[in-house]
Amino acid sequence: MKSNLPQVLLPVALGLMTGASLCLAQPAHIPKVGEAAPLVSGKTEKGETWKLTDAKSKHNVILYFYPKDDTPGCTKEACGFRDSMGDLKKLDVEVVGISFDSEESHRAFIEKHKLNFSLLADTDGKITDAFGVRSPGRNVARRVSFLIGKDGKIAHVTDSPQADVHLSEMKEAVAKLKKN
Repeated sequence: MKSNLPQVLLPVALGLMTGASLCLAQPAHIPKVGEAAPLVSGKTEKGETWKLTDAKSKHNVILYFYPKDDTPGCTKEACGFRDSMGDLKKLDVEVVGISFDSEESHRAFIEKHKLNFSLLADTDGKITDAFGVRSPGRNVARRVSFLIGKDGKIAHVTDSPQADVHLSEMKEAVAKLKKN
């Protein structure tokens, strides 16, 4: 009688090897200062297409990734950018927030908190993944902000779970960018 054991073990072994390779995989690359920003595009809360290529040719851009609309930390961060928008615009900065939330969720968040900048609905995670800021194993972005100069290069990165750190670091980084 011939054993089927080798035929049964092969798929098991392949499954284990695949699982092990996923566990050992390198984390996604987060662009560093001086590197070119990934040229992403996405849909705003209004359903309009927003492209980094177009925005960076006109302004310096703060792209900030956040976990979820209308949660305490994310609201604090968004309202901080809202309240600083006058100064940021004077320094030629466009602010764009990005999360996995839908356009509808973004519209409600903007309306509720009177936000004065666009939010991109990254429901499939492509933008989040391009910047390497997805929370491991989840469909949610980590709190990471990028200042992108008109040359398309990353001028500053803030990678902190604390919302207030993002606003203060971005303000300092914009001021330095303006001096250069």
